[in-house]
Amino acid sequence: MEISQVATIAGKEFWDRIRNRWVLAVALVFTVFALVIAYFGAAQQGAVGFRSIELTIASLVSLVIYLIPLIALLLGFDAIVGERERGSLDLLLSMPITRFELILGKYLGLAAALTFSTVAGFGLVALVLARQIDLAALVHYFGFMVSSVLLGMAFLSLAVMLSVFAADRTRASGLAIALWFFFVLVFDLLLLGALVFSGGQAGGEVLPWLLLLNPADVFRILNIFGMDDVRTLYGLATVFPPALAEPWLLTLVMLGWIAAPLGVASWRFRK
Repeated sequence: MEISQVATIAGKEFWDRIRNRWVLAVALVFTVFALVIAYFGAAQQGAVGFRSIELTIASLVSLVIYLIPLIALLLGFDAIVGERERGSLDLLLSMPITRFELILGKYLGLAAALTFSTVAGFGLVALVLARQIDLAALVHYFGFMVSSVLLGMAFLSLAVMLSVFAADRTRASGLAIALWFFFVLVFDLLLLGALVFSGGQAGGEVLPWLLLLNPADVFRILNIFGMDDVRTLYGLATVFPPALAEPWLLTLVMLGWIAAPLGVASWRFRK
């Protein structure tokens, strides 16, 4: 594998997103939403202003689970199938570059754009809050930003995999939206329904392991389980064992969600 060729493709993908102002738009969305949540999240209780980093992160987690997977899927669903429809894929493959270098370069470029927008958006909020929180809270907030980046990269990997398998952009976009609905909305409802209909008997012991099959749930647990008050509010203390909620273990699971779909996409693309 030629690193220079991968870097060239990644750089082109990244700067394409910079030139069309996609990165700026996403960063602005994250900044605005995060500031609104940080200062007006308790408005329903008659309080305005920053209250605590724990409650702010808990509210931002709910926002990120909806926004970042959708943005990542829409960003990467046409990475390969779009090139195929435009007729530029054959031209790219006629150059001295392997299929793995092409797909890896595209993924890294899109991941860099998504990472830059996420860090820029939430990082601006950290600068605003820096005077009101201590170093430990800043470290906690930094961990939240890192986990948000990992979540986006996991769904971007899924999007690239869809782009390789899809026959055209229309089907790829439809599959991307369906995947978002499944992981963000349907997956947890299915688990909850199984527990309710069985009176808590079906899947009770394997429920924590099933949650690891959803990168959105892994992200939620990674951020919520370390905060006692918020963890109790979410009910995770009763269904998720502490031994399985170790940050290093959940981070490895998230890295697996990044590597596995990208590996499948690379295998299919070479075929």
